[in-house]
Amino acid sequence: MLILDINNLKKYYGYRLILDIKDLKVYSGDKIGLVGLNGSGKTTLLNLISKEINPEEGTIRTTMEPFYIKQLEDSPNKEVDKEYMSKFGLKDKNEQFMSGGELTRLKIAKFLTDDRKFLLADEPTSNLDFEGINLLIEKLSKFDGSMIITSHDRDLLDKVCNKIIEIEDGKIKIYEGNYSDYKAQKELEKKTQELEYEKYIREKERLQKALIDTKQNLEKIRTTPKRMGNSEARLHKMGGQVNRKKQDNKVKAIAKRIEKLEVKDKVKELEKINLDIRGKEIFSKIVIEGKDITKAFGKRILFKNSDFQIYNKSKVGLIGDNGTGKTTLLKMILENAPNINISKKANIGYFSQNLNILDENKSIIENLLELSCLEQEARDILARFLFKRDDVYKKVSVLSGGEKVKVSLAKILLNNFNILILDEPTNYLDIYSIEAVEEALIDYDGTLLFVSHDRRLIEKVADTIMVIENNKINTFQGTFNEYNNKALVNDSNDKDLLYRRAILENKLSEVIGLLSISKNDEEKEKLDLEYQKILKELNEIK
Repeated sequence: MLILDINNLKKYYGYRLILDIKDLKVYSGDKIGLVGLNGSGKTTLLNLISKEINPEEGTIRTTMEPFYIKQLEDSPNKEVDKEYMSKFGLKDKNEQFMSGGELTRLKIAKFLTDDRKFLLADEPTSNLDFEGINLLIEKLSKFDGSMIITSHDRDLLDKVCNKIIEIEDGKIKIYEGNYSDYKAQKELEKKTQELEYEKYIREKERLQKALIDTKQNLEKIRTTPKRMGNSEARLHKMGGQVNRKKQDNKVKAIAKRIEKLEVKDKVKELEKINLDIRGKEIFSKIVIEGKDITKAFGKRILFKNSDFQIYNKSKVGLIGDNGTGKTTLLKMILENAPNINISKKANIGYFSQNLNILDENKSIIENLLELSCLEQEARDILARFLFKRDDVYKKVSVLSGGEKVKVSLAKILLNNFNILILDEPTNYLDIYSIEAVEEALIDYDGTLLFVSHDRRLIEKVADTIMVIENNKINTFQGTFNEYNNKALVNDSNDKDLLYRRAILENKLSEVIGLLSISKNDEEKEKLDLEYQKILKELNEIK
């Protein structure tokens, strides 16, 4: 069944053509992930489909009204199924006092309560913790309608989507499969394009050389040797006219072949973002240490009597459910709270979710030049974040959320920091920028402490996991995968113990039942011994 039909759509912002879509059809069962650079038009497309804005040209036809989960706006005011309120941990909570993650959960709960079979979602995992993301993936995987989602969560795009639509230079291209399939197809396209470009350049150079050689031969024919007599010169001229005509035709034929040669474009390479350490080197083994840390808001305890150590040049991923105190702990470190010791040579760069280091009324380049750096130095780092030429003169106030994040990161990196503390650095970034930042953080040679709900970012970057759970700060020396594997083993062991305990308790009940009805002293003695044995084993595993 056809759900969405777009034809000859054009959308402008000022004189800039944002979207130019000739044809797009979405059918029942299509689960589409939208990908593209920040500002490429992903959210604009969702707003067009939902009829919140109108195109300058073309038609958009939907056969059913979509449910739209927006990134930065409130969701529709409607009753939510109590089951979903409970599943998403929202029972008895007032919307007015909900955190960002809880508001996102509420939007998803409202969608699940609704019976519409067409979903539009703009970054639905923003502000969600791992539990919330897993629950969303589970529900979307089972959703039997159609959906179009923008998301920087590669796990979600892999586990939920069966198609990927890429937006580049206003045009769309559809790829079958999930995000990993899309990446594989893009890599194949890139290799094919590189081979075609190399072949095109070789053929063009061969023809250009042939053209030069032919023109040189033609020039030789036109020149009469100096020692020839008049009669010889006349014969040379007559014979030369024939050869000259042949060479002229050959020149024209080669020039025509060059003109008709199909031009192959060079592969566009996204520039790599390098995080340069500019601060003084720290030689101490431990750069940040907390001893007997306690933090509470009224009666609500975040963590109590906790210790932690952050080693020099380690990359620490700080994880925990929403509301456990991750951002609070970062702020305590930055404020040098009691019982937190920081190396005297530490110069900490902090990236926060509120992007408060940017002046909205200034341009991108002006924000960076506040640091008294050279303009070329500022331009170099902005180019790594894909802000080039006149882009740097854009006012911060007109930038998308992802673009503001990149400018904030650029501003932090131009300072002389030797420790980076990043609070959700990839929120609102497009996938390409996330992967570029990911590579940069992997190559970074300083100390890094970061909070993220991007599973793959933590998997690839962190070599230490710090987790806040059950009002404690615990540290695991190892990668995120190793941490999860250990947790699975522990969980499995716990399940085995529960299973063993249940069996022993059943046996104990049986033995007590037999003891109560047995009249044989010898049998009673055996049952009593078995009772003592089972009781001892139960006490050992409790």
